[in-house]
Amino acid sequence: MTGERGTARWRPRDLPVFVVPIIAGFFQLMGSSGADAHMRYPHMLLDPTAYALLATGPLALLFRRRYPTTTLAVVMAATVLYLLRGYAFGPVFLSPVIAIVAAVTAGRRALSYAIPSGVLGVLAVVSLFTPFGPFRLAYWTFGHTLAVFTWLVILLTGAEIFRVRRERADEVRRTRAEEERRQASEERLRIARELHDVLAHNISMINVQAGVALHLMDERPEQARTALSAIKDASKEALTEVRSVLGVLRQVDESAPRSPTAGLARLDGLISRARVAGITVHTETGGEPRPLPAGVDLAAFRIIQESLTNVTRHAGPGVTATVRLRYDDDGLLIEILDDGRGAPGDLPGGGNGIPGMRERVAALGGEISTGPRADAGGFRVRARLPVPRPAEAPAQEEPGEEPRAR
Repeated sequence: MTGERGTARWRPRDLPVFVVPIIAGFFQLMGSSGADAHMRYPHMLLDPTAYALLATGPLALLFRRRYPTTTLAVVMAATVLYLLRGYAFGPVFLSPVIAIVAAVTAGRRALSYAIPSGVLGVLAVVSLFTPFGPFRLAYWTFGHTLAVFTWLVILLTGAEIFRVRRERADEVRRTRAEEERRQASEERLRIARELHDVLAHNISMINVQAGVALHLMDERPEQARTALSAIKDASKEALTEVRSVLGVLRQVDESAPRSPTAGLARLDGLISRARVAGITVHTETGGEPRPLPAGVDLAAFRIIQESLTNVTRHAGPGVTATVRLRYDDDGLLIEILDDGRGAPGDLPGGGNGIPGMRERVAALGGEISTGPRADAGGFRVRARLPVPRPAEAPAQEEPGEEPRAR
């Protein structure tokens, strides 16, 4: 973000609001004073009224961002009064130009056209019909009116182009900011899911094994040693995976990761830790196993991990779980069954595990169903993740092939 801000294009509205009025006031006062001193045609000499009118326009420009149409009306009125008094021209149109551009870019298009056009009409009528008197135009001709009209059309056209380009740039900027916020939100959710899956699984294993170790410490110290060894392995893996997630969060993982990425290649280790926790786990694989996209591979592993974590925490001791994987032509079917006494959905307050699985599956365009098993008791998680088979890889699974159990 910082880098983008540092390279952002400079815009006129980034200036403080008083900078433009100061510049416009300086040029109007100094330029009109010079024109007054060197004017060859008869005109009224600049007096306090003239200087007050010259200063009114720049002072009104201080409010151009908040009240663009009011500012335009005040600036045009001061300019018309200055011209009707017959003072030397000078750069008196500088403030009206700025006020017109400010009003058009602020979206006040109708009044931005009407006010200058009305003022130009007044000047044309006065120049034709009232050449004498207290309100008069010195050496103003119809040619001046035509020239000012031409410049007014050019100015309004340029202001419209500037307005359209600024609105498009603002829209692009808003879209980019919304996209960055959406990506940041998705990244936070992804990291939260990863941390939950990693910590919930390993801490559940540690909790179960710690209870076993405390129960068997005095009577069966050898089994307690096994439980403590499982605690050590689970805590080591938890630390490794948490460091990996934090490394991504800190954007320091620029090189290839040093530890294997979570995926079905590590399924055997996950099953082994579940068995150490006292769960009897059977695995069945159907179809022809093949490499999976990284997102699908990670989601499949996390779904199985979270399901076994829930079995460990909620299904009771001595439970039997079955993990089934079936590779179809267009997807991967994952099913985890247990015959335990309880289920995550039965617990008060719920949790983040099953919602996290649903988010993962939805992000990949798959389907998932969870709930108690009506036939044999326990709980079932069934998910299907779409995995298109490459065109060059023909299907290997024969119709009616039975799943291969391990």
